[in-house]
Amino acid sequence: MKKIIDKKNIVLGVSGGIAAYKSAEFLRLLVTNGANARVIMTQNAKWFVGPVTFEALSGQKVCTSLFEEEGDASIKHIDWAGEADAVVIAPATANIIGKFAHGIADDALSTFILAVTCPVLVCPSMNTHMFESRSVQRNLDQLKTDGYFIIDPESGELACGTIGPGRLPEPEDILDRLMYALYPNDLTGKRILVTAGPTCEHFDPVRFISNPSSGKMGFAVAKAAEHRGGTVSLVTGPTNLADPNRVSVIRVRTAQEMADEVFERMDTADIIVKTAAVSDYKPKDQVEYKVKKDEKEHAMLLEKNLDILKEIGKRKKQQILVGFAAETENLAENAANKLAEKRLDLIVGNLIGEPASGFGTDTNTVTLFFKDGTKESLPTMHKDDVAHVLLDRIIKM
Repeated sequence: MKKIIDKKNIVLGVSGGIAAYKSAEFLRLLVTNGANARVIMTQNAKWFVGPVTFEALSGQKVCTSLFEEEGDASIKHIDWAGEADAVVIAPATANIIGKFAHGIADDALSTFILAVTCPVLVCPSMNTHMFESRSVQRNLDQLKTDGYFIIDPESGELACGTIGPGRLPEPEDILDRLMYALYPNDLTGKRILVTAGPTCEHFDPVRFISNPSSGKMGFAVAKAAEHRGGTVSLVTGPTNLADPNRVSVIRVRTAQEMADEVFERMDTADIIVKTAAVSDYKPKDQVEYKVKKDEKEHAMLLEKNLDILKEIGKRKKQQILVGFAAETENLAENAANKLAEKRLDLIVGNLIGEPASGFGTDTNTVTLFFKDGTKESLPTMHKDDVAHVLLDRIIKM
């Protein structure tokens, strides 16, 4: 499965704000991810970033006027509107927002937008007082009513010196919302509970038992479920990953903390996907001071942690329950045993130790084992894509 924006026709509309420099970086991200990207600029936008910059990044001629002397500029906006899979307006100034809200078409960008039928994302960026003004807020409300996706600006210090909302979001965050707009909303109304990352079991304040799980697979599942309209809760052990957009993230450390958070939320979940690599054992005795090393051997007595996935299987009602099995050998046999023992609907198995699969990698090579005895082996793919294939199979259930 390829990224949702690969080969898609995405039109970037740039209006005259200081944040237009970020639009160039966003355009680079579009191209890097395989999109066929085009740019329409207002005349004022050219004061901030020249068309040549966007032409170099996109490899295509930029549209700046309805009446350019070269080519077919007079109908270009109609052709582009018909071919577009999505449109992103970044930055969107108060001026262009007002034009969109009231159907004014007096330049290439505002005329183009009236002919668009695909999803349109509007990214307001302006002085805080301008953004908070009643007229701009009224216009944004109108655009929401008309079906536009409004990406709220970030807060911080602005170029004009004021502090507050008005900053254009980072290009990666705009790209994330674009993907949300393009994916089908086939999980709308569903609650998805995901676990991710490792757990840590301390035997003194500075030492603990854990594993190399990065949390990337679980975070990918949470992000993919949110992209498809789900209401997502992510219970995660310690990771270095940023919280996915619009996902409720609960950070824990120990297996017991993860169990408490999961059991509190599982009854309201429709789908539970447990990717976390939970420590099977914990030190029986924990001390409050750092254990000093000496020349003697140090023995540690371990006791079993609660098997969270097995307990969920016992307690579940109508939820779809998915587990993960990272194995070093006998993948099919071990996965089948876990599938039955823990009352799973589906288990995702992979062999760790492979260069493109397992802990810490961006890709994964997995096999899906279903409770009816069937299985499906997937080629090596990015964990984001594995997540969407997994959700496709869950939705079919």
